[in-house]
Amino acid sequence: MVRVCRLLLVGFVCTTLLGCAHMQTNQGKGTAVGAGIGAGVGAIVGQAIGRDTKGTLIGAGIGALVGGLAGNQIGRYMDMQEQDLRNAIAASDAASVQREQDVLRATFKGEAYFDFDKSALKPGAYYELKRIADVLNKYPQTTIEVGGHTDTKGSAAYNQKLSERRAVAVKDELIRNGVAPQRISAIGYGETRPISSSDSVNRRVEILIVPVRQG
Repeated sequence: MVRVCRLLLVGFVCTTLLGCAHMQTNQGKGTAVGAGIGAGVGAIVGQAIGRDTKGTLIGAGIGALVGGLAGNQIGRYMDMQEQDLRNAIAASDAASVQREQDVLRATFKGEAYFDFDKSALKPGAYYELKRIADVLNKYPQTTIEVGGHTDTKGSAAYNQKLSERRAVAVKDELIRNGVAPQRISAIGYGETRPISSSDSVNRRVEILIVPVRQG
C-alpha cells in the first residue's frame, strides 16, 4: 500500500511540475527551468523505483531529458546549429543563412555549385558541402529539404527538370558525407519561386533545416 501511494504521489508531482515547465514561453528561461524541474522529478522517480543512489541518478538523467523538451529546448538547439552553419560558410561569398523562427534557410548561388545549364557539381562545391554536412551531422534532430531553383530562361518544363537534377545532386553529396538519407528530401521548384528580378539571384539552391518536434 505504501508503495502504491508513493507511486501515485510521484505521478502527481511529475504531472504538476512538467505542466509548469511546459508553460514557459521564453526560450532561455524555459530551457533552464524545464531542465531543472525535469532533473528533480527524475530523481524522485529514481528513488521510488530504485530506492537507491543508482536509481536516483538514472531517474534524474531521464527527467532532465523530459524537462529539457518541456522547457522548449528546440530554440537553443537551433541557435547552436545556426551559429555553426554561419561559421561553416563564413568564407563563402556565394552563401547566406536566414532564420525564420526555428527554421534555418541556407541559400547558395547557382553559379557557385553548377555551370550554366548543368547539374553536375563544380569542384569547389564539394568542399563547401562537406562542411555543411558536418554541421548537419552534428544536429541529427532536424529534417532537411534541398530545393533547386532556376531563372526564367528556357521553357518552364525544362527548368523544372534542371532544378530537380540539381537538388538531387546536392542531396546525394550530403548523403555521401554521412547525412542520413531519411532526413533529406530533394525538390525542384523550377522558375516558380523567384526572389529577385535578377536571373543570377534566382538561380540558386536552398537548404531548409527544420527541427523535429517531439510531443
